[in-house]
Amino acid sequence: MKNKMESPKIPADLPVLNEEIRSIRSKDELSTGSVEDIILDNMEAVKVSLEKMVFKNVTIMESSLPESEWTDIIFDKCDLSNINFSGSFIHRVEFRNCKLLGTDFSRSRLQNVRFLDCLGDYSMFRFANFKQVGFEDCSLISADLYHATLQKTSFARCNLDQAILSGAKLKGIDLSDCEFDGLQVEIEDLNGCIISPHQASSFVGLLGLVIK
Repeated sequence: MKNKMESPKIPADLPVLNEEIRSIRSKDELSTGSVEDIILDNMEAVKVSLEKMVFKNVTIMESSLPESEWTDIIFDKCDLSNINFSGSFIHRVEFRNCKLLGTDFSRSRLQNVRFLDCLGDYSMFRFANFKQVGFEDCSLISADLYHATLQKTSFARCNLDQAILSGAKLKGIDLSDCEFDGLQVEIEDLNGCIISPHQASSFVGLLGLVIK
């Protein structure tokens, strides 16, 4: 059963705010607009607040935006690799066809967030709090979800090979159509996790068993 998730609430006919986003500083607020077809680099701002915005074909490089609020946002075909979003509140946000290589969402709260066809290898969600979050057709190879809270979280057709899930309780989490040769997880975290028969062999080592 799919989680019922709220979508971003964004009005039509948004003005372009490319110049405004370039000049954003700590604790600034920016609302109701689009940012399109630009490269942003060396953005350093804390506790910014952005809402009702669409980012399309945007690349953000060498930037840090921790402890910020992102509400009613769509990121479409954006490259957000290695950006520091740690400690942020991310609500009603969609990441569509985005690059999130090494992106840091550690200690963030994600609510009503959807990741669609994203490349999120080595992304970090350590100690993040998820509620109504969905990953669909994403690559999450070696993603770090150490001690993340996964409330009403789904993974559909994702590559989770070598993802770090230690301390993330997987009860009720369905991984049966995901791809992985192994996960970094503790046996107690797997209680109630839903897997397919062919995935079971990946966890045999955790039980101290040897297949002959």
